Amino acid sequence: MSDTMTMPHFDRSAEDLGNIVELGHVNVTVPDQTKATAFYLMGLGLTRDPYLMAGLENMWVNVGRGQFHLPSRAPQVVRGTTALVLPDLEALLKRLDYVKKYLEGTKYSFREAGDVVEATCPWGNRLRVHAPDPARFGQMRVGMPYVEFDVPAKSDLAAMARFYQEILGGIAGVATDERGEYAWASMSAVSKVTYRPTKKKLPEYDGHHIQITLADFSGPHKKLMERGLISEESDQHQYRFLDIVDVDSNKPIFRIEHETRSMRHPMFNRTFVNRNPDMNNRNFVPGYEVGIWALN
Repeated sequence: MSDTMTMPHFDRSAEDLGNIVELGHVNVTVPDQTKATAFYLMGLGLTRDPYLMAGLENMWVNVGRGQFHLPSRAPQVVRGTTALVLPDLEALLKRLDYVKKYLEGTKYSFREAGDVVEATCPWGNRLRVHAPDPARFGQMRVGMPYVEFDVPAKSDLAAMARFYQEILGGIAGVATDERGEYAWASMSAVSKVTYRPTKKKLPEYDGHHIQITLADFSGPHKKLMERGLISEESDQHQYRFLDIVDVDSNKPIFRIEHETRSMRHPMFNRTFVNRNPDMNNRNFVPGYEVGIWALN
């Protein structure tokens, strides 16, 4: 190679994932599977998992390569907002308008808010739906790019990021945008969790959870165990913890259960079926019934 040839420059750190490799699902319980069907399947246009939890006691809903888990019990509400990416917001608005008749008398609502659609499920869970945007969401065409948790106004955001860095081995930090300062932690190449301070009074934690997958599964387990933070030893491939804590004092900062799996978990990286919600029996064209979760 010539000494005068200029080597291309790349930001190699942009390719790093850290130890957290998957945001697998958001779990909230629901009291009525028919209303959940109207909202998540008919309204949002998502896809019920055809293989697992196909009865009346639970429903798993595919969102690209992630899921909502919706067991049948008293309702749980995420203290924050779950974000989705869907390919056609105009079609989404039409679907959400159509299902109003099935969700009368509930907390269901939706509205167009600038370049996003905001929707509230029948029990109060908030969603923010974005159009695909390679600059923000990479190749994601259908998916769950982030879960944004509301935290008390004076929360130590740097300590929250440090927990993900030092206990879970993740990539995390504190950033500022037009809405103010927030903590973030990478969950995969295309997803993250964020923590936004709010002055609003937060409800008591009701047990909803997120599921993550770790490459180094035992290292964080040891650190969590030493601090008395493991809340459930589920099985060989999974454990759970409840609290994000200050690494120095072990004082709890925010409670959100993390269902924590290893990459050897039998369901890690399994293929999810996604449908094309614009296809029906009247306009059916063979080959177009499958929903594409990634941009070309």
